[in-house]
Parts: sequence; C-alpha cells; structure tokens
Amino acid sequence: MPMNNEVLAIILGGGQGSRLFPLTQLRSKPAVPIGGSYRLIDIPISNCLHADIRRIFVLTQFNSASLNRHISQTYRMDPFSQGFVEILAAEQTPDNPNWYQGTADAVRQAARHIVRYDADYYLILAGDHIYRMDYSELVDAHVDRGADITIAAQPVSIEDASAMGIFRFDGAGQIVAFEEKPKRERLDEIGQSIPPEAAVRGFVANKPFVASMGVYVFTRDVLLEAIEEAGATDFGRQLIPAALGRYNVHAHLFRGYWADVGTVASFYDANIMLTRPDSPFKLHDQGRPLYTRARFLPGARLNECTAREAIVAEGCSIDRSTIEGSIVGIRTNIQSGATIRRSVLLGADYYEADHPVMPKSGLPRLGIGRDVVLDRVIVDKNARIGDGAYLVNEAGVQRADGDGYYIRDGVIIVPKDGVIKPGTRV
Repeated sequence: MPMNNEVLAIILGGGQGSRLFPLTQLRSKPAVPIGGSYRLIDIPISNCLHADIRRIFVLTQFNSASLNRHISQTYRMDPFSQGFVEILAAEQTPDNPNWYQGTADAVRQAARHIVRYDADYYLILAGDHIYRMDYSELVDAHVDRGADITIAAQPVSIEDASAMGIFRFDGAGQIVAFEEKPKRERLDEIGQSIPPEAAVRGFVANKPFVASMGVYVFTRDVLLEAIEEAGATDFGRQLIPAALGRYNVHAHLFRGYWADVGTVASFYDANIMLTRPDSPFKLHDQGRPLYTRARFLPGARLNECTAREAIVAEGCSIDRSTIEGSIVGIRTNIQSGATIRRSVLLGADYYEADHPVMPKSGLPRLGIGRDVVLDRVIVDKNARIGDGAYLVNEAGVQRADGDGYYIRDGVIIVPKDGVIKPGTRV
C-alpha cells in the first residue's frame, strides 16, 4: 500500500531520561549520540524513510533544543512533497495546563495537531531503541488481519522475559493478556506463550515467550478513541491492557536485532557491540543505510596507531595511541601515548582552533590528553581529559559522583563539556 499517503508516524521522545543521566543532563534521549556519527533519533526516522513514511512527528518534553537543531539540520524534505519531520514539544494550553504524564498522554495532548493530517493509520515509535525494521511489512500485516491495534513483538528467552512486557494469545493468534515484567515463578505458571504462527516459524526452541517492542500500529479512529480513556497515561502500562478484549489486537513477530538503550548499561553495551565483527546490528547496510546530518568532515587521521575492533568516525585526529574495542566519535582529538579500551567517545561539536571562545588558561585541550588510559568509560561531547589521567574503575564501584565524572552501572562517564584534571586516577 502507498505508505506515504496512508500512514503518519509519531516518535515518542521519552521522559526525563534519568536512567541515562548524565548523558541526558543537557539533551533528550533521542538526541544522545551513538555509533560515533549518529543520534538515536536517526534510527526510527531512517526506518520510516525506507518504508516511504515521510510524515513524522517527534514528541518531546525535556531538553529538546539539541534534538530540534539536529532534526532541522538533517531532515529537510523535498519542498514539492508533503513530507516533514516536525518536533511537537509539550505545551501548556488554557484547557490543559499539565506537561506530558506518559506516552499515551503525550499523544493525547498532541492529537489536536496530528488530526489535521489525513491518515488511515498511526505508527507509534520509541526514540531510544536500536533496530532495523521494515515498517511497511508491519502496516501491511495490520491491514491484512483487519486489526485495530498491531504490536511489534519479539520472541524472548525465559531469562529475558522477566524484564519485559509479555503477551498471551488465543488459538487465533489474537492477544488476550499482557503482563508487565512477570516474575520467574509467574512465567513457570504461564508456560509457553506464543501465537500459532511462531511455532510454524520455529521460535519455540529457546524463546518460548513473546515480548512487546514498544512499536504500535493503530487504526486512526481506534487510537483517537483509546487515548481519551480516563486515566490512561502510558501505552504499555494502561492503554494496551485496557484495549484487550475491546479491540482486535494482534502481534507482528520480528526476528531481527532489537535493543532498548534507556539505561547507561544498555547504552554502553549496545555501542561496544557495534565494534565487534560478529555484531548482530551493523551501522552499514547498503540497502537500508542510517541517515544522519551531513557534516562534510575529512577522513580520520591516524599517526602510528594501533586499532583493534574499533570504529573511528570522520574528522578525528589520533596520534601514537592504542584503541581496542572502542568507538571514537566525530572530531575527537587523541594525543600521543593514550590507551583507549572498551570505551565510547561521543566526539566534539567543533575543532578547538575554530571555536570562537578559546578555553580558559589552565584547562586541558579539547579531547584526550597525552598518556591517558581509559577502560570502560563514556566520554561525552566536548569533554577535556587532562594528561596522564587514569580512568579504569579498578575498585569496581557501581555508582558514584566524582570530580568531573560520574559512575553508573560500573561505567565511568565524563559529562558533556566535562573536565578531568591532569593526573586524575579513578
């Protein structure tokens, strides 16, 4: 079916993003950089564009300036088409003085803008997931089944099921129950819970449960009716459970890689995964590339360096250093003698020599200084790591706040514009 005329996408920017602090201290979750050159929002938008879905709203509430700038500089549609990628920030109105209370409430408050556009189906997406999906297949399955709501779902093992929302199905494959993060004992009671099509396609062996991916297709009138239900502020917790038995709700099974990167640990693991040759998700795909801002940067310059399982983005300058199992983001400057292991460097927004405001006297240079050692570290944009700093968390601390750094989930994080003094040891 012609997706560009029938489907309108709504990407949920997420809440305050406290589990991703300090990466979300100055930006919203969808604006968090990933993979050296991209931002999380590029993933759902790229998936939409490949499915010929070109009318896209992004709903935000917290720290939206960075996301606004990225979208306005990146996604400029053909002026002769009706396509757009538009930010809808939370706003107080005379009839509703409250900010967004949850995902369903965000769509409810934004509905007065969304309903102005003709669309038979609404595609609801999250802005902090990593996956590559053909949304046209999802929408076609929704139409073919005559469904009111279709939820993208993934078969999971019993170990993963306890951390996700689990579906139960009737004999026709329709969803009849939804349980959020059931305990192991409850999973044993439920037993195998998969739709009939899953057994045919061979999902049963080691993944006997089906979990929600937080990707929804709604028929237009059903969404507008469902979001008006009193007390329904969140899709997963309230709206979807209330819809079961009232609407025709189906699951669409997805077999590809999918990850929710809403925590520091999951964000770190997903980035490190990208550096491995056998990574289940790859940034490059000739047929379905990820789009991002065209920055027109030169290729990375490496001088007498050793790099293993590393991603080095464009515009970097690295001198006599060792990089292992790490991502080096755009415009990163690494001085001689540095050792970077299992770390994620988000890069810089500018070259220091070109920046209109030079650093104050005594500050380290922008980037990674001489003889620095990093292991399991996330360095946010425009940070300065002084010469001889040694950030490895040898004590295995899981959570702490230090001088110029934080530790969350055992990972050291240097925040955006942060400064680590020369000789610092963690």
